[in-house]
Amino acid sequence: MPLHQFFLFLAIILIAARALSETVARFGVPAVIGELLAGLLIGPSVFGWIAPDASMKLLAEIGIILLLFEVGMDTNLHRLARSGIKPYVVAFVGFVLPFVLGYAVSTMLFGLSSLTSMFIGGTLTATSIGITVRVLDDLGKRQSDEAQIIIGAAVLDDILGVLALAFLYQFAIEQEISIQSLGEVSAYIILFMILAPVFGKLIAVLIDHLDQRASTPGLLLTMALSVTLLFSWLAHAVDAPEIMGGFAAGIAFSQHFGFKLPFFKTNSTLFKPSPKLAHRLEEQMRPLIHTFAPLFFVMVGISLNFSEINWSSSSVWALAGTLLLCAIVGKLAAGFFINEPRANQIAIGLSMIPRGEVGLIFAQLGFTQGILSGELYAALLIVIALTTMAPPFVLKAFYNKYRQTQ
Repeated sequence: MPLHQFFLFLAIILIAARALSETVARFGVPAVIGELLAGLLIGPSVFGWIAPDASMKLLAEIGIILLLFEVGMDTNLHRLARSGIKPYVVAFVGFVLPFVLGYAVSTMLFGLSSLTSMFIGGTLTATSIGITVRVLDDLGKRQSDEAQIIIGAAVLDDILGVLALAFLYQFAIEQEISIQSLGEVSAYIILFMILAPVFGKLIAVLIDHLDQRASTPGLLLTMALSVTLLFSWLAHAVDAPEIMGGFAAGIAFSQHFGFKLPFFKTNSTLFKPSPKLAHRLEEQMRPLIHTFAPLFFVMVGISLNFSEINWSSSSVWALAGTLLLCAIVGKLAAGFFINEPRANQIAIGLSMIPRGEVGLIFAQLGFTQGILSGELYAALLIVIALTTMAPPFVLKAFYNKYRQTQ
């Protein structure tokens, strides 16, 4: 893309995102809906001004990484640990149930092949942690008890989604499955999510020390951003989603995260949580996050090309309607498998529904590999769009009705 055209498109995206988010917010609608609508309007679905482009997707990825960094900084691991096994149960049920339902419906009702049905089921397993967190943030519920379970479950769901995508991709390309390679990928991802925050904390202590003695401003922001990008690169190196690197870096700089090293008497002062560092970093990172994060949600809307859908096809609507029911029931039911108040169970289930970019990755891979036909791809686009756009409205209505006293 020519540089001048890139500047024009970036300006259009930023202006559209801000204008639509401000507009819908005045009517009490979560701002993320405005950003998704902006993508639909300026993308191929309506005006066609901007098409999905590698350079724009790159900026969008930076936006979601920074958003997950903020999520990591706000995540209280001690509070999450008190949730016990609940996030794991929600993630597991929210992954397995939609997959089984999608696979069963595709094979038994529509007579599709096993590989095609597996891709459809895999698409239904996705949960967009970026959209989920943004909705909770717009509703002022990110620090709630149920949000800690939701965030933990969404992170785990992302990891399971990556493993499923690797499984399906390998099967599609090589027509064989290597259990050993999938086991190695799983081990690398788990080790990364355990070790990255620990090493990040050591780096954060050093950065804090240097920042207090720096001769020029901006050292804290520059180094924290560098660590975030480095961790995202490392996450990709172990076949984990890049956003996991941003999440791990955010935990490392969090005011809630600290640890003790054995055999060192001084570590209690060195590696304890640092609220002052976290507060300074939040103040400096917030403008970057508010600038880049909307790019991600606009690009999700741009990627939903409604012009590719054959709206007159009855089979598209039949499959889309059936899969939509599976997608909603499969995720909503996950909240009811844990011991929580009924209102929390509903909120958790609703928060796991958005598919967003994660579902698009599954659908686009199946389409480009010739596994999904045009009609199947169109049906999945409808499901992804509705499960992305509807939950923010439903969540807001739910909280307004049941949680006004909290």
